[in-house]
Amino acid sequence: MDFIFEVLPNTRKYLNNVLENNSLEDLNKIPKGFNNNIIWNIAHVIVAQQILVYKLSGLPIMVSDEFVEKYRKGSKPEAPVTLSEVEEIKGLLFPTIQKTQEDYFNDVFQNYQEYTVVTTGNTLKNVEDALQFNLFHEGLHIGYIMALLRAIKI
Repeated sequence: MDFIFEVLPNTRKYLNNVLENNSLEDLNKIPKGFNNNIIWNIAHVIVAQQILVYKLSGLPIMVSDEFVEKYRKGSKPEAPVTLSEVEEIKGLLFPTIQKTQEDYFNDVFQNYQEYTVVTTGNTLKNVEDALQFNLFHEGLHIGYIMALLRAIKI
């Protein structure tokens, strides 16, 4: 598990770098052929991590129900996000994973509701499976963000 907690901050550093080096307009832009934008993808990975790791463990999550609803799987951007929303998202990138690491090593995760991921067919049976799948999920969205960045710079 040490490797997971080594990689996860690096994925979040990449996402933070994207937030800091792109305009609000670019973060909100939905290029032709895409159904979401950069900021949605970044907020989505936060929501997915909280659901996969905490909610399925029967534990409280660190984001609001409204935040989950706005960025959950199957949602899409309904309106441009504001600068204050970008700051909120940026402020969730690291505390959510720092708490996860702390909770993991303090044996907070005692239960887990099995969950089969529709897109891949993988069944997550425990928090370790969830943490490993979460890395794959974040990498997938980083790839999507890279494609969005390329598309908006054309």
